[in-house]
Amino acid sequence: MPVETQTADSYREDLVNSGVVIKTEELAKVYEMGAEQVHALRGVNLEIRKGEYVAIMGPSGSGKSTLMNLIGCLDSPSSGKYWLAGRLVSDLDDDELAYIRNKEIGFVFQTFNLLPRATALHNVELPLIYNGTHKPNELSGGQRQRVAIARALVNTPSIVLADEPTGNLDSKTGEEIMALFENLYRQGNTIILVTHEHDIAQHAHRIIFIRDGKIASDEAVKK
Repeated sequence: MPVETQTADSYREDLVNSGVVIKTEELAKVYEMGAEQVHALRGVNLEIRKGEYVAIMGPSGSGKSTLMNLIGCLDSPSSGKYWLAGRLVSDLDDDELAYIRNKEIGFVFQTFNLLPRATALHNVELPLIYNGTHKPNELSGGQRQRVAIARALVNTPSIVLADEPTGNLDSKTGEEIMALFENLYRQGNTIILVTHEHDIAQHAHRIIFIRDGKIASDEAVKK
C-alpha cells in the first residue's frame, strides 16, 4: 500500500528502522453500558518488534482481548495512538484497514470461526486436512484449530494474532498447536498470543500481564 504522509505522526520511519511493528501510546478504550462507562483499557504503552513471540495474560475482564482487538484493527480506541508498521492506524481509511485485516494480520480464535457448511478445503483454500472434503463438524477440535491456523496463513501475514487458541483443546492437542506457533515464530512471523493459561504463555518469549486495563508487568521468558 502506498504511504501518504499527512502529519508528522502519520508515518513513523523511526519505528520501521528500529524494527518496531506495533507501538501504542496511552491507548484507552471505554465502552458505554447504558449510563455506565466501562474502562477496558486505561492508557496502554506498548512496543512489539518484528519477529517477537509475545503472550498477553490477565484475569477475566482485564482488557487483554480488548487490546488484541485494537492491535488487530477490529476495533478503534477511545483515545491514544497506535502505529502498525510505522503507520498511524487512526489515519487509515476503511479500505486500508480491510487490507490490513485481510493481508497483513492472520487471526486465530478460540472458537475456530470456520464456516459450518464449508469443507476444510474451502475454509483454508489449501488441502491440509485429509483430502479437504471434511466439514468442520466432522473434524476434531485439534483438526479444526489446524484448519483455522492454516486459513490465517493463507495470505502469508507477517503478524499472527491468536486469542485463546488452545482454550477448547485437551492438553496434548494444545501442545501440538503450540508447536505450530513455535514453528511460525522460527520462520520469522510476529506472534501475539492471548491466554489465561500460564503453561501456554511459557511458550512465548515475552509475557505482558494486563490488570485493570493497564500493563502490570512486561518480562522476558527465561528459557
